[in-house]
Amino acid sequence: MRCPICDKPADRQYRPFCSRRCADVDLGRWITGSYAIPGEDSPSEEDDERTRRPPLN
Repeated sequence: MRCPICDKPADRQYRPFCSRRCADVDLGRWITGSYAIPGEDSPSEEDDERTRRPPLN
């Protein structure tokens, strides 16, 4: 197995990464939004407010 960040052989301790550094790089990418899981867009805050308000009639 190869490290998905730097392509070096993976280390059992950090699998699937080769080192703590590469594991941290990957975590940073998730935290900053560089990676995303595909799916439906979530409603905006404006949409949420419209659905929470009672009708005006």
